[in-house]
Amino acid sequence: MTHQNVELFKELSINVMKLLIGSSNLFVMQVEMDVYTALKKWMFLQLVPSWNGSLKQLLTETDVWFSKRKKDFEGMTFLETEQGKPFVSVFRHLRLQYIISDLASARIIEQDSLIPSGWLSSVYKQQWLAMLRAEQDSEVGPQEINKEELEGNSMRCGRKLAKDGEYCWRWTGFNFGFDLLVTYTNRFIIFKRNTLNQPCSGSVSLQPRRSVAFRLRLASFDSSGKLICSRTTGYQILTLEKDQEQVVMNLDSRLLIFPLYICCNFLYISPEKRTESNHHPENTEN
Repeated sequence: MTHQNVELFKELSINVMKLLIGSSNLFVMQVEMDVYTALKKWMFLQLVPSWNGSLKQLLTETDVWFSKRKKDFEGMTFLETEQGKPFVSVFRHLRLQYIISDLASARIIEQDSLIPSGWLSSVYKQQWLAMLRAEQDSEVGPQEINKEELEGNSMRCGRKLAKDGEYCWRWTGFNFGFDLLVTYTNRFIIFKRNTLNQPCSGSVSLQPRRSVAFRLRLASFDSSGKLICSRTTGYQILTLEKDQEQVVMNLDSRLLIFPLYICCNFLYISPEKRTESNHHPENTEN
């Protein structure tokens, strides 16, 4: 997804792209919205293979092309049209909950009208109920590793470090009050649960402890794109008190090659348990 060659996008078939986007090993740079944007550009190139502009022009041309066609499909989104249906299986692998968690991204998704409204309605409902659990049901985050949930539904995000130095960042989006800061310094990667120490544009949880399930992966590539070295923490649970930080990886300087690509998976809230306790109230009037 970081390749600068437009022709690469044209060559990726629907089946190959479905495998890529659905893979738990996909290295996502930035956030899930960037996966959506890459898919949008790829779909445009599949539909208009004769287009031969530059990568800088591609997103603008893509948006213009789909915007012009919105008028022809009144009441339908593009993936519901005959032209769009072949791409449904690929877009199904998008983790929409991590796109609508950011206001600017949610607005773009709605404006583009590519994704069926039924998909979005389902995700909005799911996230609203998850937020209520985090706020009202003493939800403190995952307590055990659920590999299936982590591989299929975790937040996936990444960052490229061009050279050695000191870096501190956060990925955008609403994370149920868990403001996670990531620091790279002196060959250490550190996670910090920011509560009161650093400014935060959103709300933060004041619960004494919060847990997050995560996997951190690192990779370096040579100029041809061949993997030189990689490391992973595997899936872990990290529990942090307010403003506590924890080293999650210590890098061997002999294996440290820049640019360094960092990819993380996060699960900030436990999947809802479907048990007998999730029954309807006894005083329903049906």
